[in-house]
Amino acid sequence: MPNIGAPELIVILLVALVVFGPRKLPELGKSLGHGLREFRKSTQGLKDSMNIDAPAPQVTQPAPVAVAAAVPASAAVPATSVTPQA
Repeated sequence: MPNIGAPELIVILLVALVVFGPRKLPELGKSLGHGLREFRKSTQGLKDSMNIDAPAPQVTQPAPVAVAAAVPASAAVPATSVTPQA
């Protein structure tokens, strides 16, 4: 989404001045500000009601992991080979 800079705002204000006239422009700005304020109030009320109605997330602890003790190679039981009898 492109950003609106100072030159773009000046052009928008000049077009609004030509279309609405210098006497109507303050009323238009006031009604626009009032509408934005009401919109913010209603969205904030919606956010607050969603936070109140939603149950708190439950934090669960991970299951403990069994750790096998390290056995040194010298203590390991030697493998025996079994040969089948014929």
